[in-house]
Formats: sequence, structure tokens, C-alpha cells
Amino acid sequence: MKTHVISILFVLFLIFSPYSLQAKTPQFAKGADISWLPQMEASGYKFRNNDGVQEDCFKILKDHGINSIRLRTWVNPSDSKGSGHCSKDETVAMAVRAKKWGMRVMIDFHYSDSWADPSKQVKPKAWEGHDFTQLQKDVYDYTFDVMSALKKAGVTPEWVQVGNETRTGMIYPEGNTDNWAQLAQLINKGYEAVKAVSPTTKVILHVDQGNNKALFQNWFDNATKYGAKYDVIGMSYYPYWLDGKPDYTLSIDDLGTNLKNMAKNYHKEVMVVEVGGEDTKVQNTYDMLVAVIKKVKEVPNHKGLGVFYWEPEGARSWSHYGLSAWGDDGRPNKALDAFK
Repeated sequence: MKTHVISILFVLFLIFSPYSLQAKTPQFAKGADISWLPQMEASGYKFRNNDGVQEDCFKILKDHGINSIRLRTWVNPSDSKGSGHCSKDETVAMAVRAKKWGMRVMIDFHYSDSWADPSKQVKPKAWEGHDFTQLQKDVYDYTFDVMSALKKAGVTPEWVQVGNETRTGMIYPEGNTDNWAQLAQLINKGYEAVKAVSPTTKVILHVDQGNNKALFQNWFDNATKYGAKYDVIGMSYYPYWLDGKPDYTLSIDDLGTNLKNMAKNYHKEVMVVEVGGEDTKVQNTYDMLVAVIKKVKEVPNHKGLGVFYWEPEGARSWSHYGLSAWGDDGRPNKALDAFK
């Protein structure tokens, strides 16, 4: 009898122990970039749940299955509605808020004073005129400073992006992909600063057009060739912007193939760190999100980490952005149900 009891207790230990195989399988990240939220709240925007009752946006998102929050950070942003906010202090405050709601955190370093994407990677004004040696120090010091502030506030980001949609590089002109050797050095300074503060945080390199296999293979071949350091391959996937063909069914299989190929060929984890669909085609956006989540989950060996919607709360009535998952009535639309 005693032996039987011990056996049962051992089985229970294996099931519930943090060292069990189950515990080693990471929770799939169902995420949202909500960096506009402080601006929206400051402007008086009211968020309402499906019943029309005013609630904290975090609660509404959590009730729809969102378990992770992505936050962009800019070096010296203005305070304008359209291109401001996202300072270190605001990012830290938002990260603390996310943690209080039991959510995991991703930090997205743009290395600019405003929006950085493939069409623009503008060097922060405070870094202008610096030679390349100093520019590397700028990247390290800034990254270290933000990470340290997060740590002091009790937040350990699970993921950090070194650069945002860096298909053409970052911090122009020195970090353009025309000079991959320098770009890799800048990436590595960001990577080293992240790991110096938080060794467990995973560093993401993020490229847009997640369905474009040739683009990704060329980019990450160069990243490998020039020794860029990273842990996760991040993708954007916006069918709306793909050659004027917003029908996701024309590209979703390419996304799935690319996710699997990147994980296999570069021995890295992968995730979709930005996705969005038209707020005027809610059912289509819902269907697209369900399909994207499925493709990421199909990556073998649990290497597909998650999917993040970009600014689902950014209602068109406030932002004039047409790819949110929010209605003009202040409520989330059906598309957000895909994360439940």
C-alpha cells in the first residue's frame, strides 16, 4: 500500500512539476501591440466590452484570449498624437500594467525618434553626426538603459525586437542592408545589451512580408554570413498590402511554408509579430487570423511561438487606421474572437 501511494505521488509530481515535459512546452503567445493605448486614453477615448460597458482595454483584450502585449519604444519621441509617445518611461509604465494583468511582454526597439519600417529607418536626432564606433555605443547604451528600467520596475520581457521591420536595415545610412557588415554589428550591440540585463529574454529579428520565402532566405543568409546574433525570426503578415491582393487565401500557404522553412533552415523559433486585416471585412479578418494562428502552430517541435495583432484597439474613428479590430462604437469586433 505504501509503495502504491508513493507511485501515485511520483506520477503527480511528474505532471505538475515545473520540470515536467508539459511545463517545457511554451504557452502559445496570443498577442497584441497596443502602443497607441496611452495616447487613446489621454485623448479621452472610451473602451467598451461586447456588452457596451466601459472597461479597461487590458481586460477586454484578456477576455478575448490575449495573453501577451507588444510595446514599441522610441528614443526621443515628440508628444504629438500621430507620431509621439512611446518614450522609455511610457513603455515601462505600459509594461508594468501588462504584467499586472498577467500578460507576457515584448519590447520593440525602433532605434528612431518615430516610426521605423522598410520605407524609413531615420536615425535618432541625438545620434546624428556620430561616427560608427559611437553609433554602436549609442545602440548598446540605449538598449541597456531601457532594459534596466524595465528590470528595475519588475518586468522581464520574454522577447525583445532589435529593430522593427528591418528588411532594408536600420539606423540609416550606416545600418542599411547595403552594408551588411555594419548592420550586423549594430544588431549585435542591441543583442548584447539585452542579454547583459536579461539573459533569458529572446531577441527577435523582424522582417516584413512573411509570405515571401526568397526575401527571408536572402535576408537571413546574410544575417548568418555576417554573424548577426538573434534567437527568434519575426515576421509581419498583412495580406492587405501584398501587391494589392488583400485575399489572404492567395498567400496564407506561402506564409505557412516560410515559417516551417525558416525554423528548419536556421534552427530558430519563429513567430508572426505583426498581423492585421480590414475592419470593414470583419469575417474575412477573423478567418485570416484563424488561418495564421493555425499555420504558426503547425511549425514542428513547438517552434512557432505565437501571433501578435498590430494595434487591434486602434479604432479607425480615433486613428484613421483601417486594419484595427475595433468598431466605431468603442467595442471590439468579431475578428478579435479568433484569439479565444
